[in-house]
Amino acid sequence: MFIACLNNLPVPASPVASASTTPRSVKDLRLGETGTICCLKDPEMALKLLEMGCIPGTRVTLNGRAPLGCPITLHVDGEYTLSLRVSEAATIMLKE
Repeated sequence: MFIACLNNLPVPASPVASASTTPRSVKDLRLGETGTICCLKDPEMALKLLEMGCIPGTRVTLNGRAPLGCPITLHVDGEYTLSLRVSEAATIMLKE
Protein backbone atom coordinates (compact mmCIF):
# COMPACT_ATOMS: atom_id res chain seq x y z
CA MET A 1 0.00 0.00 0.00
CA PHE A 2 1.29 3.46 -0.88
CA ILE A 3 0.26 6.96 0.09
CA ALA A 4 0.85 10.00 -2.08
CA CYS A 5 3.19 12.75 -1.01
CA LEU A 6 3.38 16.39 -2.15
CA ASN A 7 5.53 15.73 -5.22
CA ASN A 8 3.20 12.93 -6.43
CA LEU A 9 5.79 10.22 -5.87
CA PRO A 10 4.55 7.15 -4.05
CA VAL A 11 5.76 6.76 -0.49
CA PRO A 12 5.34 3.44 1.29
CA ALA A 13 2.80 3.62 4.06
CA SER A 14 4.03 2.76 7.52
CA PRO A 15 3.56 -0.93 8.17
CA VAL A 16 0.79 -1.82 10.54
CA ALA A 17 2.02 -4.04 13.33
CA SER A 18 0.40 -7.42 13.02
CA ALA A 19 -1.19 -8.55 16.23
CA SER A 20 0.01 -12.11 15.83
CA THR A 21 2.02 -12.15 19.04
CA THR A 22 2.06 -15.43 20.87
CA PRO A 23 0.95 -15.42 24.49
CA ARG A 24 3.84 -15.43 26.95
CA SER A 25 4.14 -17.58 30.02
CA VAL A 26 6.35 -17.32 33.09
CA LYS A 27 8.59 -19.89 31.40
CA ASP A 28 9.43 -17.27 28.73
CA LEU A 29 10.70 -14.63 31.19
CA ARG A 30 14.39 -13.73 31.06
CA LEU A 31 16.47 -13.46 34.22
CA GLY A 32 15.41 -10.32 36.12
CA GLU A 33 12.38 -9.70 33.89
CA THR A 34 9.02 -8.98 35.50
CA GLY A 35 5.53 -9.84 34.30
CA THR A 36 1.96 -9.74 35.58
CA ILE A 37 -0.07 -12.94 35.76
CA CYS A 38 -3.23 -12.83 33.66
CA CYS A 39 -4.51 -16.39 33.89
CA LEU A 40 -3.66 -20.02 34.54
CA LYS A 41 -3.84 -22.35 31.54
CA ASP A 42 -4.12 -25.79 33.19
CA PRO A 43 -7.24 -26.29 35.35
CA GLU A 44 -5.66 -29.23 37.22
CA MET A 45 -2.57 -27.20 38.11
CA ALA A 46 -4.51 -23.99 38.79
CA LEU A 47 -5.56 -24.83 42.37
CA LYS A 48 -1.98 -25.66 43.37
CA LEU A 49 -0.64 -22.46 41.80
CA LEU A 50 -3.40 -20.31 43.34
CA GLU A 51 -2.57 -21.74 46.78
CA MET A 52 1.09 -20.81 46.20
CA GLY A 53 0.12 -17.19 45.45
CA CYS A 54 0.05 -17.20 41.65
CA ILE A 55 -3.13 -15.13 41.48
CA PRO A 56 -4.11 -13.14 38.37
CA GLY A 57 -2.84 -9.57 38.75
CA THR A 58 0.20 -10.63 40.78
CA ARG A 59 3.62 -9.42 39.59
CA VAL A 60 6.35 -12.06 39.31
CA THR A 61 10.07 -11.64 38.59
CA LEU A 62 12.32 -14.43 37.36
CA ASN A 63 15.00 -14.67 40.02
CA GLY A 64 17.02 -17.66 38.82
CA ARG A 65 17.28 -20.91 36.91
CA ALA A 66 18.98 -24.14 37.88
CA PRO A 67 22.05 -25.05 35.78
CA LEU A 68 20.05 -27.44 33.58
CA GLY A 69 17.10 -25.01 33.32
CA CYS A 70 14.72 -26.63 35.80
CA PRO A 71 13.53 -25.59 38.36
CA ILE A 72 13.20 -21.81 38.23
CA THR A 73 12.75 -19.38 41.11
CA LEU A 74 10.37 -16.43 41.10
CA HIS A 75 9.88 -13.43 43.36
CA VAL A 76 6.12 -13.19 43.85
CA ASP A 77 4.95 -9.59 44.47
CA GLY A 78 8.38 -8.95 46.00
CA GLU A 79 7.24 -10.74 49.16
CA TYR A 80 8.59 -14.27 48.84
CA THR A 81 10.49 -16.61 46.55
CA LEU A 82 8.75 -19.51 44.85
CA SER A 83 10.44 -22.43 43.10
CA LEU A 84 8.58 -24.11 40.21
CA ARG A 85 9.21 -26.71 37.55
CA VAL A 86 9.41 -25.27 34.04
CA SER A 87 6.35 -27.33 33.08
CA GLU A 88 4.39 -25.63 35.89
CA ALA A 89 5.68 -22.18 34.90
CA ALA A 90 4.49 -22.80 31.33
CA THR A 91 0.88 -22.88 32.59
CA ILE A 92 1.09 -19.36 34.12
CA MET A 93 0.18 -16.89 31.38
CA LEU A 94 1.30 -13.24 31.45
CA LYS A 95 -0.43 -10.03 30.40
CA GLU A 96 0.98 -8.28 27.34
